[in-house]
Amino acid sequence: MATMSVPIVPIFETGDYEQQVARAVALLRDGGVVVLPTETVYGAAGVLGNDKAMDRLRAIRGQSDSKPFTIHLARAEQAARLIGEVGETAERLMKKLWPGPVALVFDVPADRRAQVSRELGVAESDIYANGTITLRCPDHIVATDVIGRADVPIVLTVAGGSPQGPADAIAAELEGRADLIFDAGPTRFSKPSTILHVKPEGQGYDILRAGVYDERIIERLLRTTILFICSGNTCRSPMAEALARATLAKRLNVTPDELEKKGITVVSAGAFAMPGSRATPQAVEAVKPMGGDLTRHRSRPLTVELIHQADVIFTMGRSHAAAVTALVPSAAEKTMTLDPGGDIDDPIGGDLTLYQSLAGTMQQLLEKRLAEKVIS
Repeated sequence: MATMSVPIVPIFETGDYEQQVARAVALLRDGGVVVLPTETVYGAAGVLGNDKAMDRLRAIRGQSDSKPFTIHLARAEQAARLIGEVGETAERLMKKLWPGPVALVFDVPADRRAQVSRELGVAESDIYANGTITLRCPDHIVATDVIGRADVPIVLTVAGGSPQGPADAIAAELEGRADLIFDAGPTRFSKPSTILHVKPEGQGYDILRAGVYDERIIERLLRTTILFICSGNTCRSPMAEALARATLAKRLNVTPDELEKKGITVVSAGAFAMPGSRATPQAVEAVKPMGGDLTRHRSRPLTVELIHQADVIFTMGRSHAAAVTALVPSAAEKTMTLDPGGDIDDPIGGDLTLYQSLAGTMQQLLEKRLAEKVIS
């Protein structure tokens, strides 16, 4: 018997991207199966609750596996509809790891599960397993566009035994069990996604499957790192670092030394710094009454690694912001001057009064900036 081939569209080479996305959405809504690229694998996608699509996905996955399919989201905030209110740990995991190659398993209360099942018109067993739900927010523009525009819950399963491509190998294996394949070339990662179980608040998470991210990488990604930059890293940026640590510690009701346990790292560097210099005596004295401690500070030069680690970068002047983007152009979105109104003048050579005035100004700026960009 002849097999039916699956149409393959080289999605980044086609001249009608939007029309192709619309085509995929129409197929999905009609019970079709569309193979979408993600950053880890190609996944066969269908609409949750559509009997035709679900039967076809089960045939692709294998009937012996009866657990629910993983629901894929276009945006992290869409998870709320399925899981309800979550604690600080879950919020942090979603914020820091999505979009990305991580699936999160959430415990969902029985009343919420029943409510979601009724609202979606889908059997609870097709969404939840043993009181949990598995959600993923892929970091791939094609998957995001299709899932987002479908505006219905979309589930994916690994597209056969060649899930990382090439597309023609996937098409040959599926043999007509899919209606369309979007070929976006090789997947970014050569490993499957990592799966984490979000434990009850205060208990962290468990790694159910180590994939692209191991525990070390996850812990690093979950940190919030704030980087302050000036020229020599002996006056302005160390003062901002010390005052920011004191401000954040006060808000979180911990000591500055306990911020690391809360997952917050505050560091500073100099765009033109020599390593190992102490903060100026005036800087040390100016921040002391405000809870800042610079007695152990040693200057460090700005590096590419520091820029990549930072979640937000505050610079003392526009030239320092330019130094950041010269090293890492993609950091422009997270880099800004501490004072939105302009540069903060270098106090080097000034007396203690000048430094004290600067510390007061910085404190006011930090109160606003940290609330905007770090914690509310």
